[in-house]
Amino acid sequence: MNLLFSNDKQGQYPDSWYAATAELLDPFAPLRGEVQADVCILGAGYTGLSAALELARAGRRVVVLEAHRVGFGASGRNGGQLGSGQRVDQQALEKMLGRADAAKYWQMGEEAKALVKRLIAEHEIDCYLRPGVAWTGSSDTEVAELYEYAGFLRDRYGYDAMERLNAEACHTLCPSPDYKGGVIDWDAAHLHPLRYVLGLARAARDAGAVIHENSHVHRVTPGLVQTDRGRIRADHIILAGNGYLGGLNRKVSARVMPINNFIAATEPLGARKAEVLTRDVAVADSRFVVNYFRLSHDGRLLFGGGETYGYRFPSDIAAKVRGPMLEIFPHLKDVKIDYAWGGTLAITMKRLPYLARVGTGILSASGYSGHGVGTATHAGWLMARAVMGEQDGFDAMAALPVPAFPGGGMFRTPLLTLAMSWYALRDRLGV
Repeated sequence: MNLLFSNDKQGQYPDSWYAATAELLDPFAPLRGEVQADVCILGAGYTGLSAALELARAGRRVVVLEAHRVGFGASGRNGGQLGSGQRVDQQALEKMLGRADAAKYWQMGEEAKALVKRLIAEHEIDCYLRPGVAWTGSSDTEVAELYEYAGFLRDRYGYDAMERLNAEACHTLCPSPDYKGGVIDWDAAHLHPLRYVLGLARAARDAGAVIHENSHVHRVTPGLVQTDRGRIRADHIILAGNGYLGGLNRKVSARVMPINNFIAATEPLGARKAEVLTRDVAVADSRFVVNYFRLSHDGRLLFGGGETYGYRFPSDIAAKVRGPMLEIFPHLKDVKIDYAWGGTLAITMKRLPYLARVGTGILSASGYSGHGVGTATHAGWLMARAVMGEQDGFDAMAALPVPAFPGGGMFRTPLLTLAMSWYALRDRLGV
C-alpha cells in the first residue's frame, strides 16, 4: 500500500481549515514525455520548493514533481509552529554529540528559523506569521525542567528570548486546568502552513522552476526519474518526499518512518477565545505525544493531538482529536468541530533529520520529526547549495547520527506502536 493514495483522493487537498482559507494556485500540468533538467526534485513541500527556489534563482534548470498538489503532504497540514534550534533539545544534543557539535547544530537551527522569516518577508507571503510559542508543563517537575532549560539556553548559548510563566501567569495566558506553568519562546513563531508553502511555490515558479503536479514517481536511478506518464533526465536528483517517499530509496526507508498526526478546527469561538488563549501565541505541551494548539485568525481553536502508526487514518478523526482536546479544555465539551484532518510526517530513531547522499547525484532530506517548518525549509536550501558546490552545510547535517530502525520494514511499525503505547500510558499515569 502507498501512503500517497491511502487516505486522500488523487490530486485533491484534504478537507482542512487550511485548504478552506488559502488562495490555492491554478493546477500545474502533469509531466508528459521526456524532459532534460539540471536538477529534478521529488516533492513540492517545504524541502522541495525551498531547494527549487534557491536553484532557480541561481539559473539552474529545475523541475519539481509532485504526486498530488503543491503542499499536499505535511507541509500543508501541520501545526504551523516554527521552533528554535533542533527537534532534540540542546541538553540532549550535548550528551549525544558533545558541547562543540551541539553548539554548531543550535546555530544551524537558528539559521533555519531565520531563513523561514526571511523568505516570508522577501516574497511577501501572507501566512499570518506571528511571534511566540509557549511550552507548558502539566506537573511541577515538568515546569521546573522548562525553567531549567530556559536558563540553560540563556547561560550557555546567550539565548534570552524565553519568558518564564508561573502557575498564575500560565493560567492567565491559557486557562487550562491541566497546565501548571511554562515558558514562552518569543523568537519562535507560528503561521498558516499551507499559505506559506503556496507562497514558496509562487516564488519558485516566478524564479523559473517548472512544477508538475499529479506526477507520481515510480522509479529513481542516477540521472533518471520515471513517472507514470513521463521521465526526466537530470544531472542531480533531490528526494524531498519525507513521509510520502515510500520505497523509492531503501537507505532512506530504513531510517525514516512515516507516522500520522491529526488536527481539528473548532467553530469560531467568538468571546470564548479567552477560554483558550488570551495572547496570540501557539502552545505545545510536555507530553510524549505532544498536544499543540493555537487560535486561528478567524477565532477558531486549531488543536493537534493523537497519533497512529501504519497507513490508514481513523474513520472519525474529529473524535480522535476531541479526546486529547477535552483533557486540556474540558470546558469546551459543547464546542462544535468544523474541520478535522490527518497528515503524515516522518520520524527518525533519534528524532534528528536525515540528510544523505543516497546514490550518484542523488541527495535526500527527511525525518524532521515534528520540527519541519524550519528544518525542512533549511534542508532544501542546504541541498540546493550542495548541488551548486557548497557542501559544508549539507555535510554537517548529514553527519548527524541517524541509525536504522530495528526490524527493518517488516517489524518497525509494530515495535514503534508498542513503544509509543508505553509512553502514552506513562503520560496518562503521570509517570
